[in-house]
Amino acid sequence: MNSNLVADLFQSILQTSWLEWLAVVAGITSVWYSKKESSWVYPTGLVNTIIYTWLSFKYQLPGEGLVNFYYTAMSLYGWYNWSRKDLTQKPIIQISYSGKQEWIQQILFFIVIYIILYGSLTGLKEYFFEGAIPWADALASAAAFTGMWLMTQKKVESWYWWILTNITSMPLYFVKGLRITALYYLILLLLAFAGLYSWKEKVKKTHA
Repeated sequence: MNSNLVADLFQSILQTSWLEWLAVVAGITSVWYSKKESSWVYPTGLVNTIIYTWLSFKYQLPGEGLVNFYYTAMSLYGWYNWSRKDLTQKPIIQISYSGKQEWIQQILFFIVIYIILYGSLTGLKEYFFEGAIPWADALASAAAFTGMWLMTQKKVESWYWWILTNITSMPLYFVKGLRITALYYLILLLLAFAGLYSWKEKVKKTHA
């Protein structure tokens, strides 16, 4: 069984298009920059999200396609927000934790987005995307919507939502035959844990 899985993965590597490879490399680079709190997270991320918007619709993952389109728009906003500096040339937006009210807001935001996406994807499945998986696609997408917004505000909690996004995205792309992308989300999951630790340490140093 393990040998078949390795052979299948090797075959997927050979069949992966240069466009998907470019998206994977750009995505990993982007997450690495976000871990470092560098504004380069956004220009590299734009390459990734534009490509994956197209790939997601091609492989009947409309929820993931929508979230990547959202990523593209939010990357432009985040790039602007992270680049803003005060008179001493220090970034205006600093890494911080969400307060109680912000936690309530993000959870409610997640629930509302999930309900909207699930209902929409269920309808799209019936008429346009027969291969869609509404509940899983909506779960991954709603978590990503929440995580991306919090990332533009440099909130530590954004990494929790990225962890949820990556966990739910792996099986989605795997069953669609995009094995390299599924592996890519596994790498992003590991980077998300590293990013969470890094941002927590930066908050500690700031308060110290």
